[in-house]
Amino acid sequence: MSSLRVRISALGLALLAGLTAPGTATADETASATVEEQRLDQAAPQEILRRSGFDSVAPGFARALAASHSYAQAERVVVRQGSGLWRRAVDRAQGRGPAGGDLSRDDDRPLYWARLGMTREVRQWEPAFGLTDTQRAELLDELEQNSRGRTAIRYPRGKHVPHGKGVKRILVTGFDPFTLDRDIRISNPSGATALALDGTTIETANGPARIETTVFPVRWQDFADGTVERTLRHHLPRVDLFTTVSQGRIGHFDVERTNGAWRGGFPDNENISRTETVPVTDPASQPQWTTTTLPYKEIVAASTGRFPVYDNTSVTEIPAGGTDPVVRPDGPTAGSTARAGGGGNYLSNEIAYRATLLRDRLGLHGSLPGGHVHTPVLQFGTGNTDPATGAVTDPEFVQNRLDIIAQMRAILTVAADAAGSGQGVAAVS
Repeated sequence: MSSLRVRISALGLALLAGLTAPGTATADETASATVEEQRLDQAAPQEILRRSGFDSVAPGFARALAASHSYAQAERVVVRQGSGLWRRAVDRAQGRGPAGGDLSRDDDRPLYWARLGMTREVRQWEPAFGLTDTQRAELLDELEQNSRGRTAIRYPRGKHVPHGKGVKRILVTGFDPFTLDRDIRISNPSGATALALDGTTIETANGPARIETTVFPVRWQDFADGTVERTLRHHLPRVDLFTTVSQGRIGHFDVERTNGAWRGGFPDNENISRTETVPVTDPASQPQWTTTTLPYKEIVAASTGRFPVYDNTSVTEIPAGGTDPVVRPDGPTAGSTARAGGGGNYLSNEIAYRATLLRDRLGLHGSLPGGHVHTPVLQFGTGNTDPATGAVTDPEFVQNRLDIIAQMRAILTVAADAAGSGQGVAAVS
């Protein structure tokens, strides 16, 4: 998802009762809705919601908000229903509870569209007790935090597993669907992977490992506001391995060796572009590059699924003393300025850069395996490539997503095995 090459890869895709009644929003409603929220009334999102049973989420949320007689009551509604949406999406993906319709359970899109229905309700709500701009922003932030799984990250503790002893801890992040104006039907396999793996345990050569996950927005401003650091700072010192995940190129996985401090300007889900150095705190100490500490050699060598897995070492840099960007297949040269990491210069490069920079600033480079994995592009089946006339799902589309999820689970198992044996960080330190 993060790269300039995504522009090419995404083109290879043939470029994913409702939240509101299908129809055209009024001028006032459109004015107060974001670009993302304005896509909600299109046919494909409405079908996705209806066929998953998530079409009831926003109307139920709106009724609960309307019954709130104070800001405190509204805040409780937002927290409860936001976390409830995340749990419902995870449960559906993992086969618990009713499917709610014939859309496959592994689908990440119901969560995305239902969340937007909820945020639109908050944005347009005018309670009798009054709501300041600050309070509305706080409610929206609470909704984001809870509906993206950030407040649900919990590892084993208690009398059965005191302080998680004997159970390794893995943290995985995914992303929302993106490039929706190219194809409104798009699903993001990294988000689907997060839902499928959240709270699950994998068996490794070094014992069980618990996976916790969260999903990030595809919006430049959220990243500039520090959402990655605020989410990960508490957890990185307490986990044994972390992996940020996003959709990359067609037909294979990439373990990204190097991440760059540059935003290349590709439009986000709000159709906003940013071309600049990645904005972080303490920019005076900001490096141009960060590196993975994932055990990439072991991951690439292992048989994890039907897609090949590559160790991607390429970057684009402006060499020291130079002015023009140069592609370096073997990584950056000394003193160079970043223009694209292995994962490009979009938001998946940025989450990889921010997460690994945070790892390093916390003093964990030599002890914590972490980095970024790009999944294959999730493709629709042959003959279902026209966004205007194609179906929102098909058997090949579902099988591709299931295979990507299964292979990502296998990659995490290999990484945990290597990290537990002490091979992971040593390979790159």
